[in-house]
Amino acid sequence: QVQLVESGGGLVQAGGFLRLSCAASGRTISTYPMGWFRQVPGKEREFVAAISGGGAVTVYTDSVKGRFTISRDNAKNTVYLQMNSLKPEDTAVYYCAADARVWRTPTRTLEEYQYWGQGTQVTVSS
Repeated sequence: QVQLVESGGGLVQAGGFLRLSCAASGRTISTYPMGWFRQVPGKEREFVAAISGGGAVTVYTDSVKGRFTISRDNAKNTVYLQMNSLKPEDTAVYYCAADARVWRTPTRTLEEYQYWGQGTQVTVSS
């Protein structure tokens, strides 16, 4: 029902910044909690950040607090992840995810999300 396409990944030096975008189509996501996850080869997919449908509630994993900001523009059906002060350990494929349970509190749990994008690579060099 919902297609998610991430973009904005790339190669940056440590201390640099990127803004990831997640464009949704097929359905309006304005009432859906949305999340960002990341995955390194050989490791489990890890929660990064999530945001409530209205944007008022955000949650982050501790390792990105103060550096990353999740936001959304529901008029554009798009979710963003602003990534500042990037570190080599941030290197991963970043995935956007949607929880179609409307107006729900965003969660950190991968299994709670039903729709996933294809991922975008973020590489941070030291």
